[in-house]
Amino acid sequence: MDPSKQETNQKKASKTMAKKETQEFQFVVYNTMTQQKEVFKPKTPGKVRMYVCGVTAYDFSHLGHARAAVSFDVLYRYLKHLGYEVTYVRNFTDVDDKIIRRANETGEDPISLSDRYCKEYNIDMSDLQCLSPTHEPRVSDHMEQIKDMITQIINKDFGYVVDGDVFFAVDKFPNYGKLSGQKLENNRAGERVAVDSRKRNPSDFALWKAAKPGEPSWDSPWGPGRPGWHIECSAMSAHYLSFKFDIHGGGLDLIFPHHENEIAQSCAACEESDVSYWMHNGHVTNNNEKMSKSLGNFFTIRQITERYHPLALRYFLINAHYRSPLNYSVVQLEGASDAVFYIYQTLKDCQDALLQLQEEMPNDGKPARISPDAKECISKLRNEFQVKMSDDLSTSLILTGAFLEALKLVNNLLTMLKKKQQKRQRLLVIQSLKEVEKEVTKILDVLGLQLPCSYNEALLQLKEKALTRAGLVEDDVIRLINERAEVRRNKDFLKSDQMRAHLQAKGIALMDVGTETIWRPCVPVQQESGIVPSEGQKVPPKPETAEECRS
Repeated sequence: MDPSKQETNQKKASKTMAKKETQEFQFVVYNTMTQQKEVFKPKTPGKVRMYVCGVTAYDFSHLGHARAAVSFDVLYRYLKHLGYEVTYVRNFTDVDDKIIRRANETGEDPISLSDRYCKEYNIDMSDLQCLSPTHEPRVSDHMEQIKDMITQIINKDFGYVVDGDVFFAVDKFPNYGKLSGQKLENNRAGERVAVDSRKRNPSDFALWKAAKPGEPSWDSPWGPGRPGWHIECSAMSAHYLSFKFDIHGGGLDLIFPHHENEIAQSCAACEESDVSYWMHNGHVTNNNEKMSKSLGNFFTIRQITERYHPLALRYFLINAHYRSPLNYSVVQLEGASDAVFYIYQTLKDCQDALLQLQEEMPNDGKPARISPDAKECISKLRNEFQVKMSDDLSTSLILTGAFLEALKLVNNLLTMLKKKQQKRQRLLVIQSLKEVEKEVTKILDVLGLQLPCSYNEALLQLKEKALTRAGLVEDDVIRLINERAEVRRNKDFLKSDQMRAHLQAKGIALMDVGTETIWRPCVPVQQESGIVPSEGQKVPPKPETAEECRS
């Protein structure tokens, strides 16, 4: 065949394959509005506009807040990975009844109190490696936009004023309930909805609340006061993203009444208002009861990260599908901590080896030659990642299967490097190691599990957290290792095993490597059974240690 024709045919085949892959891996998301999965298509090609409801800042944020933040951070990262230019807005509610109550209890200014907890929240987000949104608006900074939207709603006869309060007239909005399926009569008094006989319909909700003594207030056409809870998100999303944008996200508990009321407000202010996809993450439960501040059954993010590495917590959160319920469980956190230790230990060993072998790597710009096993591993890893992530962000299915096989191959390749080989075969192993490691770190980056520090630092941090949970310091472990070494020299192997088991019960594993004994964190033996994971959540597989893989 003519070489030029052959090259043309190859290009055609390549384009056909690329087109096939694009079709095969269309990004699909679950839309709460339609209650089905849909192919994601942004309103403007190449650009995505996304709004996610943030926290009401009056206390340290809890595990439920962490789940929402991590879920939508993964979405944000994946959209960027797909090449989209993303405008991501996540608000802070810093004007609210709960904030005012807490400020009255502590004697603080409500805005100052809320500002403090906004900063604490961002510290937690940084620890969990959540990327900063494009915009983080606060209610107190957007009063003009809020008042303008309320004015539009009143002018279009969807709102009415009573004694300085402004209410939304739900009877005027025939599509009320289309997101949640809830009927008007179900919008009863509750956590944020006050009983008020002045309302035309009990389901009507506040757009503006008249000032009360001792509360922060702002001037408005209806008198001094402050906004209702729901109007803030409608006003801020419209301000930063316009009335038409792609994704609106939040926790499952926000579907009704908050998001339902947002839709009503936004459509009342602008008939063309439209959000393409409504996405919601599932609840976090404690003993199968929704975790929340109001119920007092929550763990703050800070309480958990005092005992577990923040990225172990992130792993725990993405080890269940974002829409499924997630039950708080120590055994799951222990398993997550064990899994991330294995990942980072493997990658540290790989990085150390490649650093030592740098001089042996070719620098001719040619594509790396890798082994058939490495090619198959990389292909499988890419395919599994694309298939699972494109299916409504199925992160829980990515951290097993091909991903663990890739880590095992890295350890096998490291073992091969210790054996004598011909130069050509050795180079093949080195390049295979480098390419597999590169693919693994790409996936970790999209999942937000790639480290901001060195692998060695992270491993030391994980070990320090394990010691904290065990109620030990490293000197205690070293002393016990030395005592056990003496016991072994005396051939009292029963006592030696008992000492090892004692530490293992505390989450400290002793490993005899040659004549040396080292330690690493492990899942405490007594916690390996007895807790059933929630539906949709898998126990992280107990991986082989990096040392065991290469022994």
